Amino acid sequence: MADVNSFFDTPDTTAEYEPKDIQDNKIMAVLAYIGLLLLIPLFAAKNSKFARFHVNQGLPLMIVGLAIGIISIPLGLIPIVGIITSIIFGLAGLCVLALAILGIVNASTGKAKKLPLVGKFKILK
Repeated sequence: MADVNSFFDTPDTTAEYEPKDIQDNKIMAVLAYIGLLLLIPLFAAKNSKFARFHVNQGLPLMIVGLAIGIISIPLGLIPIVGIITSIIFGLAGLCVLALAILGIVNASTGKAKKLPLVGKFKILK
């Protein structure tokens, strides 16, 4: 059980953000985890450090989700191999969904907490 807890025990940097910025941009931060809707906070809240943090969390998550989708389609068409890869990529897709939900919960509660696995990748400055 300690391994599961340590997996989800990622850095919480909420104290680095202004409370007003957090309160004003929670919706924008939530949008960062909903696929291409992350473009809204990317451009509409570009001066918000809190929204930018969540865009940086949502972007690698979206890239992984797109890669899973793109790779799984052709492999899914191959007999036998397709069944196995469909199961594997289906589980990977569920993991991406779970991380997106975790990010949405963090954003909506005003937390700046990195996501497990993808949270360490910072694509935008």
